[in-house]
Amino acid sequence: MPADPSFTRTYTIEGHRFTAARLTGGLYIVATPIGNLGDITLRALQTLSAADVIYCEDTRISSRLLARYEISTTLKPYHDHNAAKQRPHILSALRDGAAIALISDAGTPLVSDPGYKLVSACNAEGIRVDAMPGPSAALTALALAGLPSDQFRFCGFPPSRTGQRQSFLRSLAAAPITAILYESPRRVIDLLHDIAQTMPASRIAICRELTKLHQEILQGTAEQLVEQLELRPPLKGEVTLIVSPAVSDAPGIDSPLVQSELLEALSAMPPSKAAGQVARQFGLRKADVYALAMALKRTAGTDD
Repeated sequence: MPADPSFTRTYTIEGHRFTAARLTGGLYIVATPIGNLGDITLRALQTLSAADVIYCEDTRISSRLLARYEISTTLKPYHDHNAAKQRPHILSALRDGAAIALISDAGTPLVSDPGYKLVSACNAEGIRVDAMPGPSAALTALALAGLPSDQFRFCGFPPSRTGQRQSFLRSLAAAPITAILYESPRRVIDLLHDIAQTMPASRIAICRELTKLHQEILQGTAEQLVEQLELRPPLKGEVTLIVSPAVSDAPGIDSPLVQSELLEALSAMPPSKAAGQVARQFGLRKADVYALAMALKRTAGTDD
């Protein structure tokens, strides 16, 4: 599109002001930083500056990003609670040729965020939809986890109810691919307890506060991570879990190798400590290994 001298939308980067070109009408899906406000692309800044309006989940959160880059585009809310009411107004504006940007609080819209029905409606009507790719908590965590990344599955938030969550995890255990999960910090330990039941040998990376000052990556089996988390204050901030595929060929509790290692450990330490060591070694539940330890001691006649 030729430059329009009457179009004066601007944005600022580190004190330098730039002019944004007018946008062709359509819906623009714009990825925004997941923590560090410096993680935004030039195309995203140009698009947010030139859009007729920006729809976001929370105007209070998104206004911080716009203030950082001195973007004056109007913000309007679009979230799970008002989407059905707002969608007809957005579609009407798009039909009239408006350029509208859609962002989420952080990361790439439509990834566990509102927007799917809006994009679907645009596609059905032949309305232009474009994307400004950028940050994603799921892919950032996958890159940092050091777990298999050749095949992965984004699963969003697991069910909050225990029974449904366990069923969900059993379906993950049946698939030989790495899983990416989002979870509330309040439910992480409950989730890990269930993973310990379904995929005890899987390696897990808990990634929190990605790209922020207090970024942290915790790694281990589910049981190991529960032990770590129970010794520290509750987690805070956004949490992404990377769960490696279930290890189908790992030694089971009945394996002679497990029993041999456990007997050796029992010769040097009490049952509880021995069980913990062997459970971590083989990715087994400590409770199961402890039960085996007590059975082995009874068989040997040394349970006094």
